Amino acid sequence: MKHPLKTTKLLLPILVFLCSKSYGQELLKVAVAGLSHDHAHVIMNEGKQKKVIILGIAETDKNLIRRYQKDYNLPDSLFFDDVRTMLNHIRPDAVLAYNPISEHLNVAEVCLPMKVPLMVEKPLAINTEQAQRMAKLATENQTPLLTNYETTWYGSNQTLKEKVSMESFGKIKKMIAKDGHEGPREIGCSEEFLSWLTDPEKNGGGALMDFGCYGANLMTWLQDGARPLAVTAVTRQMKPGIYPKVEDDAVIILEYKDAVGIIEASWNWSYSIKGLQVYGSERSYNAVNGTTLIKNDNPVKYRNISLTEDYYKDHLSYLKAVLDGKIKPQNDLSSLSNNLIVVEILEAAKKSAKEGRRIQF
Repeated sequence: MKHPLKTTKLLLPILVFLCSKSYGQELLKVAVAGLSHDHAHVIMNEGKQKKVIILGIAETDKNLIRRYQKDYNLPDSLFFDDVRTMLNHIRPDAVLAYNPISEHLNVAEVCLPMKVPLMVEKPLAINTEQAQRMAKLATENQTPLLTNYETTWYGSNQTLKEKVSMESFGKIKKMIAKDGHEGPREIGCSEEFLSWLTDPEKNGGGALMDFGCYGANLMTWLQDGARPLAVTAVTRQMKPGIYPKVEDDAVIILEYKDAVGIIEASWNWSYSIKGLQVYGSERSYNAVNGTTLIKNDNPVKYRNISLTEDYYKDHLSYLKAVLDGKIKPQNDLSSLSNNLIVVEILEAAKKSAKEGRRIQF
């Protein structure tokens, strides 16, 4: 996948318009559903930097609205009480959802019948029932439904996928994903975010949902869209005084025909971590972070790998390419097919941890 070319600066306004229309380089026009997810600051900063045009924001929390208005100099005219009212007044290229995971379905039920593409923050839904309902709406209305993960835009992960797909690597034997940080309260997440992130009804769980989804997403991708044969999980509540309602640590084991995946998701790491290791019969690759990929031929023989530039580096350029028909999201990291399996894995993991048994698919 190629990163979109930067818009050519031309002198005549009419040529600017024609050129941008011809090459699909005009800025995306988006609407925002909810502001309680702290990742909403990303899109607000992108709007401030003129990387995207924000046509409207649906939010009911007046204090939250005032804070965002102050931080980003947003006019009152930009805000609406709900998504339906907003879309009755504006027509964006897509809606980006930054609300509780349990409310992704509500946004989909408005956007997709109106044929407005939707991208939600990870994970897609809190359970398979909601995920399947969202998928049905997307299919019936032939409208994109995508999921955004920070790790999708890591050059290390994209290069790792290229390397392990080569014939010389052979078959994947083992995958290990480590994701998380010291804890959402410990790192200073907003109270609005914490109010649902630590609520099992609104988030679907705690660290298992928040960070287990990264590994499930990446492993489904590395396995070319295959569902695991079985899922086993163990969860712990190491800080009940801080997170009394949800688990703050989870280990999930995914069994595939020829491979095993281990997902370590936690709000108890010593520091923030998003790493991925993949092992073959003779070598392994370790994506230490977004910019570092290490190849090992044995435990002590290693070298850094140069990262590919042949991928989309952020959700906006990727979304633009999907809407322009340049790519079809078929089992890529944001695709509906991948993320339906992610939700299925997470649901099986919760069941496994609760019942203390291996869950077969």
